[in-house]
Amino acid sequence: MSFIIGWKEWCSIPDIGIPAIKAKVDTGAKTSCIHAYDIERFDDNGVKSVRFKVHPLQKNERLEIECSAPLYDYRNVTSSNGEREKRYVIKKPLILGSQTHDIEITLSSRHEMQFRMLLGRDALTQFQVVVDTTKSFTRGKISNAPSLYE
Repeated sequence: MSFIIGWKEWCSIPDIGIPAIKAKVDTGAKTSCIHAYDIERFDDNGVKSVRFKVHPLQKNERLEIECSAPLYDYRNVTSSNGEREKRYVIKKPLILGSQTHDIEITLSSRHEMQFRMLLGRDALTQFQVVVDTTKSFTRGKISNAPSLYE
């Protein structure tokens, strides 16, 4: 059964320490992406992994979350400006409203973008959503997002 979401929604990725992040819903993007920097690959007891940092809240560069995850893939992605770049891919459970699904998330600098996360159509298919571009935060607003990181 599908549910309606708006063009921007709050979601969370608790497995990497992100209780709240505002995502732009982008049906034109195949894969989801999170703003990541200081990205480095490492070996974790024989498991290829990646560590990175995230500024999960817009306009707040003081809040920095250090994350790590097993490396799921490494692939070429064409960005919105048409440039191809190789990106690390992780696969983690994402919570949107009352649903949780494992989604693929590419790691890339989005420092020039307004949203710290982009939800692409592969993830949207997992959630079986209908996007209403006239709506936003249909799953609820998180007005106390900064306090979730304290």
